[in-house]
Amino acid sequence: METITLTLVLLVCVIASSIVKRAARIPLPLAIVQIAIGALIAQIFRFRVSLAPDVFLLLFVSPLLFLDGWRISKEGLFRDKWTIGAFALGLVLFTVLGAGFFIHWLIPLMPLPVAFALAATLSPTDAVAVSAIAERVPIPPRLMNVLAGEALLNDASGLVCLRFAIAAAVTGSFSVAEASGTFLWLVAGGVAAGAAVTLLANAAKDWTARLFGEETGTQILISLLLPFGAYVVADRLAASGILAAVTAGIVMSYEELAGKALASTRIRRAAVWDALQFAGNGVIFVLLGQQLFSVIDRGGQVISQTGRQQEVWLLLYVAAISGALLLIRFLWTWAALRVIVFRTGPGTQTINTSGWRLITATSLAGVRGAVSLSGVMTLPLLIENGSPFPARDLAILLAAGVIVVTLIAANVGLPYVLSGIKVPPGTLERRQEDDARGAAAQAAIVAVERALHETRQASEDADLFSQAGARLIAHYREQIALRGDGGQDARRGLQIDEIERRLRLLALGAERDELYRVAQSGKLTDELVRDLVREVDLQESRFSGRGSRS
Repeated sequence: METITLTLVLLVCVIASSIVKRAARIPLPLAIVQIAIGALIAQIFRFRVSLAPDVFLLLFVSPLLFLDGWRISKEGLFRDKWTIGAFALGLVLFTVLGAGFFIHWLIPLMPLPVAFALAATLSPTDAVAVSAIAERVPIPPRLMNVLAGEALLNDASGLVCLRFAIAAAVTGSFSVAEASGTFLWLVAGGVAAGAAVTLLANAAKDWTARLFGEETGTQILISLLLPFGAYVVADRLAASGILAAVTAGIVMSYEELAGKALASTRIRRAAVWDALQFAGNGVIFVLLGQQLFSVIDRGGQVISQTGRQQEVWLLLYVAAISGALLLIRFLWTWAALRVIVFRTGPGTQTINTSGWRLITATSLAGVRGAVSLSGVMTLPLLIENGSPFPARDLAILLAAGVIVVTLIAANVGLPYVLSGIKVPPGTLERRQEDDARGAAAQAAIVAVERALHETRQASEDADLFSQAGARLIAHYREQIALRGDGGQDARRGLQIDEIERRLRLLALGAERDELYRVAQSGKLTDELVRDLVREVDLQESRFSGRGSRS
């Protein structure tokens, strides 16, 4: 019963944080609100939650990384693979070494392996936080693709480095040859496990769906179990469960392109995963908040042993480490963007800003978040001889402080750095979209004409089918005409399309209001009104999902 109560309290805190953020007059990052609410609840009600490190990674990190891999743009991932690789792999190693030595120099009481472990937890970035800022500030799409790809891959590389650092801290020894072999197995085994679990699960799902029909609830449940299954299989093979979850998400995106799932399954599955992502990210930061004061006390005791004033030195340490991470990222970005050039094809979106603004924006966008917090909380309680893990509470406290500082720095600095940037229209993407819509409409016309031809030979209602088919074909031909060869007529067609979209949203809202009014008068059953309103909602989601493109 206690577990259920704690779960409910955490979810209520996540809901409350969302309400507070929307009600706040200033644009606070949601993560900071969640940390504050967690700390407040812990102080008032003495609310504490403890999770084993491996359980924390399994329950919270693996599904979030699976979803990131599932939804990331594969075209952008492969187009900028060298840039993303330089940040996701090279920058992680540079950060672990540079920040690790700096932290050990700054805080001598923290052993070097522990300093490396702390640097490894701080090397992954959080694209979710940057995406939230991007809702207010126009971050160029290509830069966002690079940041998202970096955040997806550096989670795995950072946590693998963390594993080596923890092993060195626990055992007191480190072998480069052994670590290299282990690293190769962690990567290869994790990727293989994630791909195998996803392919086998989808093959079994498709086979049963062909034989017995598709059931939406089963499909959604399978997708929910995939990251946990991939993680557990990889962990049993002594491989990287994190890489397995990421790989499972990427493979799942390719499986989805086969188009075998029903439309209702895709709609409901997306809604379930959106809710899971919101809850998972929120719970992680609430947990940070509820442990914040106890961690501050224990971390301060470590510093007070040196005879220093704990509050002042804690702030100095957090500020110094945050500044070092920003400088490391700035230097790496400056070097990487001179070696690796954004190769831009004709008509693609480019980053229309000067060099220093691009480098500064990329540096500030290195926000630490849920994965950093998850990683630092996996530090073990004891080392091999049974003694307490050295400076564990101080490491957690410093990581929490850096997360807060980077969130605030990005929230304040990015709007200033990127202010005045005009994101150029994606002419290539628009042309690709128009071509795809035109091809889809042409395929629909062919299918309707074929059906009409068959109906004329076998149906008594051939005239009715002809009239309905003519109306539908006229609609698709109009859509093709709106996305013609360009020029003034095409632009005018797009403007008409946008106006029609707005009018449809207005009309659909009126439809829904009237359905509810009729239901409240007792002229519709509850079941019928739910079905009718769902039809309206699905149509509205189609049109509200597309903004103005004129």
